[in-house]
Amino acid sequence: MNARSQPPTAVPGLPADMHRVHVVLADDHALVRAGLRRLLELIDGVSVVGEVGDGRTLLRLLDDVPADVVLLDVEMPGMNGLEVLRRLRRAYPAVPVLMVSMHEEVATVARALRIGARGFLLKTARPEELERAVRAVHRGQRYLSESLSAAEVQAELDRIEAEEGDPLSRLTDRQREVLQLIGEGYGTRAIAERMFVSVKTVETHRAALLQRLGVRDVIGLVKTAIRLGLVRV
Repeated sequence: MNARSQPPTAVPGLPADMHRVHVVLADDHALVRAGLRRLLELIDGVSVVGEVGDGRTLLRLLDDVPADVVLLDVEMPGMNGLEVLRRLRRAYPAVPVLMVSMHEEVATVARALRIGARGFLLKTARPEELERAVRAVHRGQRYLSESLSAAEVQAELDRIEAEEGDPLSRLTDRQREVLQLIGEGYGTRAIAERMFVSVKTVETHRAALLQRLGVRDVIGLVKTAIRLGLVRV
């Protein structure tokens, strides 16, 4: 995927009926977005008012497009869905976010809910489950895909709170981005180019990460990024 954000695709002429549920899609796979858009447009009272392929563009789009629900993919390059979610909660705390993912690891689901997701929908879910999920989070209710165990997710939430808290919350936005890119295998110069900063700035962030996360080297940072769900192997 190109490192530079792609321009958002928004629906011109937003619906006049403000009682409709206005949905924005964020997924880096165009075919997935097309499929979700098609399914959502079949739901009575739901309108897709925008779609984007990366997190930065989503944050910009929401400045201009009124969204009632955001469907956000967990795994996106550069700035993954959990980091985007963290920023959404600060910038748009009233907009409910429904995370979507191919993966059903309880730890990822729990972290998303802890950060502030209203629901978590698996991409393997049946099409009719999408409507239930969107309507539930729009009403302010929590929604978990039918195949997920609410008890297991809650137990993981309790474990995170009791045993480790949220290490990522101790990092700045930029530090979390650097950590993800390190975990994805990018070197210092490549990270600098992707983030449009100097090599020196990346080195400074890396040094801060080593100190704050209590690891000794880049290998430790990679392992931490994997453990915290920023990247997958």
